[in-house]
Amino acid sequence: MNKPALAFALLITLFSAAAPAQFLAPPAAQTPNPAAQQPVRDDGSLDRIVAIVDEDVVLQSELDRAVTQVLAQYQRNPQQLPPRNILERQVLDRLIMTRLQVAKASQTGVRIGDVEIEQAIGNIARSNKMDVDQLRTAIARDGLSYEEFRRNLRDELTTQRLRQRVAQSAQVSDAEIDIMLASNSLKTGEVRLSHILVGVPDGASAEQISAAREKAEKVRRDIESTGDFTAVAMRSSDAGDALEGGDLGWRRYDQVPEVFSDLLQGMSVGQVSQAVRGPSGFHILKLVEKREQGTQMVTEFHAQHMMIKVTELVGEAEAEKKIKDLRRRVESGEDFAALAKANSEDNTSANAGGDMGWFPIDTYGPQVGEVISQLKDGELSQPFRSNVGFHFVKRLGMRELDRTADARRAQAREAIQQRKAEDEYENLMRQLKSEAYIEYRLAGFDTKGEPKTGS
Repeated sequence: MNKPALAFALLITLFSAAAPAQFLAPPAAQTPNPAAQQPVRDDGSLDRIVAIVDEDVVLQSELDRAVTQVLAQYQRNPQQLPPRNILERQVLDRLIMTRLQVAKASQTGVRIGDVEIEQAIGNIARSNKMDVDQLRTAIARDGLSYEEFRRNLRDELTTQRLRQRVAQSAQVSDAEIDIMLASNSLKTGEVRLSHILVGVPDGASAEQISAAREKAEKVRRDIESTGDFTAVAMRSSDAGDALEGGDLGWRRYDQVPEVFSDLLQGMSVGQVSQAVRGPSGFHILKLVEKREQGTQMVTEFHAQHMMIKVTELVGEAEAEKKIKDLRRRVESGEDFAALAKANSEDNTSANAGGDMGWFPIDTYGPQVGEVISQLKDGELSQPFRSNVGFHFVKRLGMRELDRTADARRAQAREAIQQRKAEDEYENLMRQLKSEAYIEYRLAGFDTKGEPKTGS
């Protein structure tokens, strides 16, 4: 990772979790807190408010820092960025969306504790091959205070938790899966996409829809003339991923909105679609890459298992002695199943004589999988320690199975659930925006966030 842009990378992660930022609908008629005081910067100058979001505000200093991180990320390709005023508007939209999601999450009882924050910081440090102190240094070099970094991270985790709660509420029935599979509407394979959104506000007039369509057609012509989809997306897209050049990454066909999946089936790699009308506006897609899904073969093992737990009453040495004694008795010819029923403390397999059934190698974690894979059929493992106690296993068999049908069914379930969750989350975001008081105070834009005439 480009370390000077490390703090920006966190912001990108934060922003990409949000729904597309399209603050085009007029705010609901509410009144902001009249007692709000004009904040002061560290140097004593006034810190101007650039947006009011219900009882909260976004400050110029916050916007400046976020924009600076974007500029740092694209310092080698500044030509891809939109003009400064458009960039500020895009970043401000994302900050506003974060405010709305965090507030909603708080109302629904989402709480992110300090322990989770510290664990997340440790994960970020490790993923960047740093320790926490080195991460602090990199954050400071990016011009972001460590406390602000923590606040941003808390907001990210909060919005992720909110999205997870919405996703969990999306239920899928077996009948829905059967219908999808019977209709052959489940498309296999993966595509890497980029997209541009020209937003249309809720309840748009015919004139607004026509203006958006004309803008989308102009954007499409710009792509044809420049050949640079990424730069045009950064300048023109109203989507939340505009600053990533519209890159949606790799997605299975079933993870692509239905309005696009049929269109993509007929596109070739590198092709850019015409503008397509969707619920939130006009979309232009680019098919960057695609790959097919092959047969899903799974290796499964059959084994028996015994375990003795390490507890306050049964210490490490005693538990190890017991498991070794049981293994010797099996090796000397005693029945594994009878011994497991009488002695094993694995509640899931003891009553079945230690039989674990058939399972993929990673079902019981990498430790058990590694032991099983190194055995021959009929062979006993040596005793080994886990976090709960001592174990040994006997491998009974191995087989290769074609799980393509099972995988397709699981994929169909996930596809339906994801589409339902995305629809519910988008509806939630639309509701939040329509009910919130949002007032823009950004230079060159009116209070609704629309460019002022002549600016």
